[in-house]
Amino acid sequence: MTDPSAYPLLARINSPEELRALPESDLKQVADELRAFLIDTVSNVGGHFAAGLGVVELTVALHYVFNTPHDLLVWDVGHQAYPHKVLTGRRDTLHTIRTWKGLAPFPKRSESEYDTFGVGHSSTSISAALGMALAARHKGEDRHVVALVGDGAMTAGMSFEALNHAGSLDADLLVVLNDNDMSISGNVGALSNYFAKVLSGRVYAHLREGGKKALSIMPPVRELARRSEEFMKGMVAPGTLFEELGFNYIGPIDGHDISTLVTTLRNMRALKGPQFLHVVTRKGKGYEPAEKDPIKWHGPSAFNAATGEIAQKSAAGPNYSDVFGEWICDMAEKEPRLVGITPAMREGSGLVEFAQRFPERYFDVGIAEQHAVTLAAGMACSGLRPVVAIYSTFLQRGYDQLIHDVALQNLPVLFAIDRGGLVGPDGPTHAGSFDFSYMRCLPNLVVMAPADENECRQMLYTGLQLDQPASVRYPRGRGPGVRIQKQMRALPIGEAQVRRTGKGTAILAFGAMVEAAHASAEALNLTLVNMRFVKPLDEKLILEMSAAHDSLVTIEDNVIAGGAGSAVNELLLSHDIHIPVLNLGLPDRFIEHGSREQCLKETGLDAVGIRQSLDRWLAAQHRPQPRAAGR
Repeated sequence: MTDPSAYPLLARINSPEELRALPESDLKQVADELRAFLIDTVSNVGGHFAAGLGVVELTVALHYVFNTPHDLLVWDVGHQAYPHKVLTGRRDTLHTIRTWKGLAPFPKRSESEYDTFGVGHSSTSISAALGMALAARHKGEDRHVVALVGDGAMTAGMSFEALNHAGSLDADLLVVLNDNDMSISGNVGALSNYFAKVLSGRVYAHLREGGKKALSIMPPVRELARRSEEFMKGMVAPGTLFEELGFNYIGPIDGHDISTLVTTLRNMRALKGPQFLHVVTRKGKGYEPAEKDPIKWHGPSAFNAATGEIAQKSAAGPNYSDVFGEWICDMAEKEPRLVGITPAMREGSGLVEFAQRFPERYFDVGIAEQHAVTLAAGMACSGLRPVVAIYSTFLQRGYDQLIHDVALQNLPVLFAIDRGGLVGPDGPTHAGSFDFSYMRCLPNLVVMAPADENECRQMLYTGLQLDQPASVRYPRGRGPGVRIQKQMRALPIGEAQVRRTGKGTAILAFGAMVEAAHASAEALNLTLVNMRFVKPLDEKLILEMSAAHDSLVTIEDNVIAGGAGSAVNELLLSHDIHIPVLNLGLPDRFIEHGSREQCLKETGLDAVGIRQSLDRWLAAQHRPQPRAAGR
C-alpha cells in the first residue's frame, strides 16, 4: 500500500477517474509525487526508467483530459508506460514489474482495460490507433483515440505509412509525438507554448476551416493565406511535413509544463479529423544521473537512488554481446571491407567500442529493421562485408528483406543474432523463440548456434568468410565460461561435434542447450552431440547416431514447431529410418516474463527439467508394451 504520508495525493488515486476528480491546480503535485514514486520503486527492483520519467506530466495530462478507458490511449515503445500503469490501478503492484507472475514490462491487454493495445516492438501505435478510430466511426461511437509515439519510434517506416494513410481519412485521431531527443529544444518556451494554445483553440480552428471555404472561390488569395499560415507555424515548429501528410500540426510545446499540456489537449480534443501534437520532453527528467546519461539509465538494475550507484552484476566473464563486440573490433582491424549495421541497438548488441574506433564503418539506421537488412544487401552487392547486429525478435520485422533481398540473391551478409531463445524479464515480445524455424527454411542461408563463448567467436569468423548469407544466433547473458581463443579459425560448414560418447540414447543439442544437457548426459551415460549447425545439418553424423543408438533426443531453445528438431525428424524420415525421437524445445505458447532462469525452468529447458524429461521418456521406452487383445 502506498504511504499516504510520502505521497498524499498519489496514494488517493486508484483510477484515472479519481485523478480527474482533483482540481487542475493539484496536477503539478501529482506529477511530482508520481516521479518520486517511480524513482523509489525502480531503484529497488530495476526496470525501464529514464523514458517513464520523461512522460510523467504528459501521462497525467492525458488521463486528466481524456475520459479513459472510454477514450483510448495507445502507447508506443511501451517502456514509457510505467506512469500510465501507476495511474490506472497498478500503483501498489509496480514493484513486481518484469518478475514471474508480476506486472508485464509493457502495456498488455489482458492486464488492464486501460492497456488498449499490446506493445513491445516500436512504431505500431499510429496504425493501431487509426484502426480503433475507424472502428469507432463505423460503430457510431463517440470516443477519442490517441496514439503516443516516442523514443525513436518515428524513425521507423511503419509510423509514416500509418501517418500517410490517416491523413487521407477524416477519422478523429490525435497523434502525440513525445520528442525526447532534444534536437529542437530551442523552440520550446513561452512563445511556442503560447502559439500552441492559440493554434489549437476553437477560435483559430473555426477561422481556419471557415477561411478555407470562403477563400475556395479566390485561389490566389487562398494560396496567400495558406502560405501565411505555414510561415506562422514554421516560425515555431517543424510541422510542414505533418501538414502535408494531412494532419493539423500543433507544437512543439514543453512536455513538462502541465498547464500548457492540459490546455492544449483540451483544445485539441474538440477538433475533428487527424491532429498532431508535438511535445518535447527530457528523458530521465527529475533524476539528474538519468538526465545526464539516459542511455545508461534506460533500463538499469536496482540502484541507490541517493548516490546513483547501479548494482553491479557478477563479473564472471564476458557475456555473448561482449564476445561479439570484441570480435567485430578485432575483425575490423584485419578486414577493411567489414562494416557494422544496427537498428538502434548499439549498446545492447555490443557495438559501442566499434562505433568509437571505426565511426566511418558503423551505421545505426534507427528503428528500421527492414532498411537495415536491405542496406546490408546493397553494401554486399558493392563488395563490402556487412555485419548486421540485431536481436532475434527484431529480425522478424525484416523477414521479407532477409528472404527477398539477401537469401534470394545469395549475398554475403552476416547476421549476428543476439537474444536468441528466452530473454527473461522483457517477456514474449522480446523473446527470440522462432528464429531457427524462420531461418532454416530459407535457401542459401547458413544457420549457426554456438554452445559457448569461444565457439561464438569462431562462428562469427566463419560466417564472414562465406560468399553467401550466414547467421550466428546466441542467447542473452553469459555462456558456460570457457576460455576464448584470440586466434580465429573457420569451422567446417555443417560439421557437428561429439562432446561425449555413451550408450542407448544420443542427445543432439543446439546452441545454449549443449551446456544444459551436459549433466544429464553424464549422469545417464548418454551420447551428447553439439550440433553447431541448424543448417546445413550434419546429416552424416545424425545417420550414424541413429544406427548406433536405440533413440535420439533433440534439444533447442526455439519452438519445437518447425525448429531444429523438426529438421532432424525430416532427415530421418527421408531415409526411411524409424527410431524413437524426443523433441525438446519451447512449447506452442508464448512464455511470460520473468528471469531467464525462471522461464527456462517453466519450459523444462533448464538442467533439472531436461533430466526429468529424459527420465520419463527413457522409462517409457523400456516399459513393456501391452499385448493386443485377441479376437
